[in-house]
Amino acid sequence: MNSILSARDLTMVRDGKQILDIGELNVDQGEVVAVVGPNGAGKSSLLLTLALLEKATSGTIRLFGEIAGNGNLLALRRRIALVFQDALLLDTTVKRNVTVPMRIRGIPPQEANTRADKWLNQFGIAELSSRRARHLSGGEAQRTSLARAFALEPEILFLDEPFSALDYPTRKSLLLELGQILKQMRLTTVFVTHDYTEIPYFSENVAVLYNGRIIRRGSVREIFGDEILERKICVPWDM
Repeated sequence: MNSILSARDLTMVRDGKQILDIGELNVDQGEVVAVVGPNGAGKSSLLLTLALLEKATSGTIRLFGEIAGNGNLLALRRRIALVFQDALLLDTTVKRNVTVPMRIRGIPPQEANTRADKWLNQFGIAELSSRRARHLSGGEAQRTSLARAFALEPEILFLDEPFSALDYPTRKSLLLELGQILKQMRLTTVFVTHDYTEIPYFSENVAVLYNGRIIRRGSVREIFGDEILERKICVPWDM
């Protein structure tokens, strides 16, 4: 398969400290890759750099066959979507939170409304479309954030620990729903988490990040063994 996203010799240094040192990372079309590691491993920095929202100190990022540079960053960003741990909603209605980013990207109003209705329904919050974001629960806000991302019809989806702040029932429900959607759509996804138990819901492919370096890359079974599928093991972060 062809890589839709790749990074080569990627480094990031902040205040004299090396945050990332990635020799090579490839993500194929339709692949869902879980980037897992302890807090402070550099996971969010890696995701934001791959999504062209943070600048690496050195190295090359290639998206859709193009090397990312100053001349094409905006065009490349318009082909991706991100969901963060915090929903980052506007102080307006749920539906406008979904339609505004589409309008910014030049999608006509009628199509934006149609897409918004589709994804609000898909994530079970169509009845909340006129509610203001400030009145949403954590789960409702994150469902809105997911609907907003999917309505953009991205070619790559980046997820930065979007469930870590949710209570267990809400978290499990969203994990199940999103996992099914990703399998049906075969949407290329990079999913960052410090919780290895979330991986089986989404991905068969794992990159283990430790101290800014990818120390292991492979299938779930190759990395953790069959036990992770039953979520009964502890990840040896001191490996």
